[in-house]
Amino acid sequence: MKSLVITLISTLGISLLLLALAIVFGGPKAIPALASISQPFKDINYSDLPQVSYVNARDGQALAYRTYASLVATSGEDKVSSVVLVHGSSASSQSMHQLAVHFQQAGLSVYALDIRGHGESVPLGKINYLGQLEDDLEDFMLSVKPKGIKTLVGFSSGGSFALRFAGSGRQAVFDNYLLLSPFISQDSPTSGNNSGGWVSVGVPRLVGIGIVKQLGINNFNDLAVMGFALNKTEHVTLTYSYNYDLAMNFRPLTHYQDNIAAVTRPMAVLVGEDDELFYPEAFALLFAANAQNSSADHVPSTQLISVTIIPKLGHIDMILTPEALKAALEAVEQF
Repeated sequence: MKSLVITLISTLGISLLLLALAIVFGGPKAIPALASISQPFKDINYSDLPQVSYVNARDGQALAYRTYASLVATSGEDKVSSVVLVHGSSASSQSMHQLAVHFQQAGLSVYALDIRGHGESVPLGKINYLGQLEDDLEDFMLSVKPKGIKTLVGFSSGGSFALRFAGSGRQAVFDNYLLLSPFISQDSPTSGNNSGGWVSVGVPRLVGIGIVKQLGINNFNDLAVMGFALNKTEHVTLTYSYNYDLAMNFRPLTHYQDNIAAVTRPMAVLVGEDDELFYPEAFALLFAANAQNSSADHVPSTQLISVTIIPKLGHIDMILTPEALKAALEAVEQF
């Protein structure tokens, strides 16, 4: 009996030691910068970039956003449509400027967000709990009250967060959803290895923190579990790493199939034919297959979600090139 107790104690001690080592030393490794992600932004003219405004989230945190007021006169509030833009991983509202201006010139009221942990919604790379990003988005909508038909547009990881929101109990906050080259999951058939070299995940630390969080231990919340293929820059505010909660919240649920099946609002998915991070041809099959799980009490997702591949465009092209901007506007107008 004594030897059994000693064995159990030894096993527990070794397990705790391995868990501690995984958390302390199992963080993301540095990876080379991915030129195809950062290079296209170098020639963008930001001279007309709107100033940052702020709303207060329920915890008192100031959340940053930029407003692009419609440039087209309307005859009444019922004619106004509003678009809320969510940027991709590591980025900020500034990265969505080209798309925002295109929507604005077409007569839409546009709001580009700095998701908590990005841009001016500091501190960078951190949130405090899973679900905080949904709380923040709901708080933003209640504070700003965009008019008319409301569409949430997300790019890359922003698109994956839009899917998370669209498949949640708060989906009615928006009338429609547009996903531009969305990340779905590392386990999804749409994803390449480490998203084409864009992401470095500290898997041992990610798993270790996930375990201790289930035990109610949050002491490691400031540690990075995910890093990005970026060069340091002084000209644009970038987020170089994510803590556990941000990494797990700025994406769909782990069972992303449940998110897709729960969609009850019209949704369009646009992806470039030459996307370097994802497999474009897999998106239509993915959404069609998982929409079959839709419950019988609402319209099947197969009738709500459209997937379009745009020829000759890469990942970042989806928020910068005229062809992609035109396709995004057409999708919003079709809603």
